[in-house]
Amino acid sequence: MTPARWLPGLLVLAAIAARSEEFKFDASEYEKKTFEFTGYVEGKAERLRLNRDGAFYKLAFLDQPQRDALERETLTLKPSAKLRLGESVTAYARAHAETQRDDLGESRANRFDEAFVSWKAAPGTTVDAGKLAMKWGKGYAWNPVGFVERTKDPNDPELAREGFTVLAADLIRSSDGPLQTAALTTVLVPVSSRVNGDFGEPGHVNIAAKLYLLYRDTDIDVMAADGGSRPGRYGFDFSRNLGSEIEVHGEWARVRDAQRPLVDAQGRVSSDLRSPVSWLAGARYLSARDTTYILEYYRNGAGYDDAQSRDFYDFTDAAVQRFRATGDRSPVDRAAALAAPYGRPNPNGRYLYLRISQKEPFDVLYFTPAITVIANLEDRSRSVAPELLYTGIRNLELRLRAFVLGGGRGTDFGEKQTARRIELLARLYF
Repeated sequence: MTPARWLPGLLVLAAIAARSEEFKFDASEYEKKTFEFTGYVEGKAERLRLNRDGAFYKLAFLDQPQRDALERETLTLKPSAKLRLGESVTAYARAHAETQRDDLGESRANRFDEAFVSWKAAPGTTVDAGKLAMKWGKGYAWNPVGFVERTKDPNDPELAREGFTVLAADLIRSSDGPLQTAALTTVLVPVSSRVNGDFGEPGHVNIAAKLYLLYRDTDIDVMAADGGSRPGRYGFDFSRNLGSEIEVHGEWARVRDAQRPLVDAQGRVSSDLRSPVSWLAGARYLSARDTTYILEYYRNGAGYDDAQSRDFYDFTDAAVQRFRATGDRSPVDRAAALAAPYGRPNPNGRYLYLRISQKEPFDVLYFTPAITVIANLEDRSRSVAPELLYTGIRNLELRLRAFVLGGGRGTDFGEKQTARRIELLARLYF
């Protein structure tokens, strides 16, 4: 595959735009406009070093020519629009259009990540209806209390995600006492074959609620969700600044009567019924030299332990060997059907997240290097991702990032489909 051809053109276009613009102050730009249109176009070129010994590589490439590397190009358009209909009603939409091409073929995705109408019924009272991406929780890499949102990717925790179709209401009240602010959010999530089909079992209208309190400069949320599509759950989070340099946060969540599939090394499938507790504790520290440290410990109560994961990997290896020796696909199909829970991001029980970023080191303007480490504390496997970010061209963001996965056979990161990945991303805002 040839390198991504759109990258040079995007850079030239941004450079010409930056040179041609002159700074000028226009007070009208800060006034509320009836219609706003913003967004970005993003190009990404990746080279993946495949892990031919990994269980998920063997499942993905079982019937295909074996390869050591894969090149991929992705072009993404994310436009957003906001329309104010008077003083109390606002319509908002955020779309996602993506084309991805690699050595195996091409795929496309077109959807609305958000499309909703917001009505300010009274001061402190708002009603939202439509597809809305909600953000619950104080964690940076994980959110155990994210009951009404899609799972966050720890490798890209700030990436905007697709929402669910909901009816939500917010009621906010403020006071001058120790309890400075109180807010109640209630959410209805209908699930059918056509609406929110990936939220859970269809045929239910689920309800979730969150009570937010700002008490003596501490942010506190208490939340719960139930309704039939997913097991009932409840939890809380908090966040507090300990001075101007350090912030601490945490989350705790419990899920009632959750089913979890299990497979042993011989391929026998079972499930267990549990009420797992997941929690997170973290801190963010900004040094006098503009170095930001983010540290989080995540206890995934619904995750598999080291022995349970190894059983799945051993069964997958045996199934692939049997297919190659006899042509019998049934064990491989069974392993592929079970791959989703074992192959999701961070499927085990205990993880540590560390991110260190340095703003403009050595007085290099608009330049931010960083490194992110995600460690599986059960099997000692890990992902290390150094990156370089440059924002010196107006409305353009350039990022070079690499992922290096480490771990032996039978470990979380050691069994992934990819062992190494390097990506160059250019994002042009408009």
